[in-house]
Amino acid sequence: MLAAERGAAENTLSSYRRDLEDFSEFLGRTAPSKATRDDVTGYLGDLTGRGFAATSQARRLSALKQYFKFLYADGVREDDPTRTVSAPKKRQALPKVLSLAEVDLLIGRAEAAARVEHESVGAALKASRTYTLLEVLYATGLRVSELIALPVSAARRDERLIAITGKGNKERLVPLSRAAQQAMRDYVALRAREGAFATSPWLFPSYGASGHFTRQAFGRDLKDLAISAGLEPAKVSPHVLRHAFASHLLQNGADLRVVQQLLGHADISTTQIYTHVLDERLAELVQSAHPLAKG
Repeated sequence: MLAAERGAAENTLSSYRRDLEDFSEFLGRTAPSKATRDDVTGYLGDLTGRGFAATSQARRLSALKQYFKFLYADGVREDDPTRTVSAPKKRQALPKVLSLAEVDLLIGRAEAAARVEHESVGAALKASRTYTLLEVLYATGLRVSELIALPVSAARRDERLIAITGKGNKERLVPLSRAAQQAMRDYVALRAREGAFATSPWLFPSYGASGHFTRQAFGRDLKDLAISAGLEPAKVSPHVLRHAFASHLLQNGADLRVVQQLLGHADISTTQIYTHVLDERLAELVQSAHPLAKG
């Protein structure tokens, strides 16, 4: 059926064959076509015991679901024993996070590059833009799409909060640090002095189709900055800095609900990926404050 009706490739057919043969070996004398729901769940438990990852188990279960779905559709069986069997949940990977020292190093490097004399106007604008982007990103935790699309009016208001329209056109307020505010003002002032992008409505304009700087270009600039700062470029990206913003807030006592609001997450379950930070903080608190803690 897979070959004739779906045109499955030989590699796909081989994978299904291996999975079903492994299931058959597990069942022993029971024919695979006669397997029960308990046989299927027992097989998944056996895979766990053999050290199979959740993703590998899910792939094996998918093969079994296709097999029993075929048997049911062809009238070989009157039920599907896999219908109510759920795939093992893949453990959510923890986000990559830069340390406070690494973020300080990165921002310090960007600020130093923005302050020196440059041979060309273009180089000066690029250095100032990179520093401003970095300072604002770490101060706010914005999504990179929200960051690059900030209006130039954000730099002209003397306000500690700016309104951001995020996913689903939901608006939220995010705070700006004094350093971020100053970087934005300095960058816009430099643009004005050099007569660049005078009529652009964007804080980070470009000559591209969108009219503003792109996430891909910012990502490349961050990699270059990481290299100049002596950091591993693979560790640095706009999204990693958003993670750093959230993690560092939690490390310093921020409430998870506050971080949810700042990040613009619709559901707190999305923000809960950072609970590992809270766990570490609680462990440190017990070690340092509990009267019976040793060391």
